[in-house]
Amino acid sequence: MRKRVLILCTGNSCRSQMAEGILRSIDPDLEVYSAGTFPASTVQSRAIQVLGEIGIDIGDQKPKSVHQFVDQPIDFLITVCDDARESCPTFHGDVGTRIHCGFDDPSFATGSEEHVISEFRRVRDEIQRRLSELYTLVINPQTNERDRTPRQR
Repeated sequence: MRKRVLILCTGNSCRSQMAEGILRSIDPDLEVYSAGTFPASTVQSRAIQVLGEIGIDIGDQKPKSVHQFVDQPIDFLITVCDDARESCPTFHGDVGTRIHCGFDDPSFATGSEEHVISEFRRVRDEIQRRLSELYTLVINPQTNERDRTPRQR
């Protein structure tokens, strides 16, 4: 059975969308969704741009409400901002592990376009690094244990 992961943020327009794309690229066999407690109308264009730079296409993703997932079974519920963590609704379905990985919101960056896009890249890289660790240690540790075990000849 495929593991189901729900990534929550407030607007579901930036961090959670990037995290969804990154986690899908790490393991395409996961069922990965993202949602927001107060979803925006569109995904941030800079989030789409910086993921495209590393070969991940999230251009077709749309913000979704967390309420779409409240009664669904979720193996891993990951919040990526403090607001979503605090205002996360009670899930009535089967929810396994709850994890909080807070990231800065690059959509609040100000200054030159060069500076703003560098903030999106910094957050993208942090998300990629932390989700890779989380995948290895929590989401799919048995696969990685096999990889570390020496093979007998």
